[in-house]
Amino acid sequence: MSIVVHTHSEVEESGQFLPMIAPRNIGLPLMNLVRLKGVPILQQLHLEERLLRTSSDNWCIINDGTDDPNIVMGISGKPVELLEIDSVLRDEIPVIRRFTGGGTVIVDQGTIFVTFICNKDAVPGLQSYPRPIMSWSSLVYQKVFQGIGDFSLRENDYVLGNHKFGGNAQSIIKNRWVHHTSFLWDYEISNMGYLKLPKRSPDYRQARGHLEFICCMKDYIPRLNFIDRTIDAVGSHFLVRSMELKAIKHPSGTEFQPSSRFLSKQELEEAEFDSLTGIALSHSLPL
Repeated sequence: MSIVVHTHSEVEESGQFLPMIAPRNIGLPLMNLVRLKGVPILQQLHLEERLLRTSSDNWCIINDGTDDPNIVMGISGKPVELLEIDSVLRDEIPVIRRFTGGGTVIVDQGTIFVTFICNKDAVPGLQSYPRPIMSWSSLVYQKVFQGIGDFSLRENDYVLGNHKFGGNAQSIIKNRWVHHTSFLWDYEISNMGYLKLPKRSPDYRQARGHLEFICCMKDYIPRLNFIDRTIDAVGSHFLVRSMELKAIKHPSGTEFQPSSRFLSKQELEEAEFDSLTGIALSHSLPL
């Protein structure tokens, strides 16, 4: 899909912006809101990276679910350490390496994605480092979950009580940053079998398995209510203007090559082979 980003004046003249969502907040920095439904996660990641690197605007992207199950790994994730590769290959589950850091998730129609792409100076006083950005985003979601459950930021996760329901990842470049979250509104229990327990995990996890560690948002808040409350919370920090996906266009002559991509079957097979070879070698060594 070709994606282009117009300047504000160009798009306003074309009439492709929808009305302001929060006119009461005139004077706040502008944020363009793009609401999607069921867009494939790789397409979303390509859009996010393009806007991070080629746009000078602030963006909030909300994607309500994605297509068939996909595993999404951070930029430095190692399949052999994170995935049950046999099962992934057998069931032909696509594996994506995204352009941001963070952990590994399996996403599908039960996942809600919320992304912030901002200029360095968009939030007054916010330092563009991972922890301050995470702390700021938690303030947004504190408003979303006000009166609902026991929301908090635990290390790098959003939790309700002691159970994770939102995983975060970031990318920070010279003058801009992206912070995106995959929220578990619901999940298929069988899909968790494709993921290994990570070697490094937050202390509060306490070695709990996937099913004991995570919870579903559907037990706390209706799906559309969560999205509406998120948009309202963003409106406390920005002047939010809704924008159609078809109006997003990139400037002509801008070079952009997305780095998020599917891992090939060969890459996964080679990772599994290297792992098995290493195990066999370790067993053959004398004690």
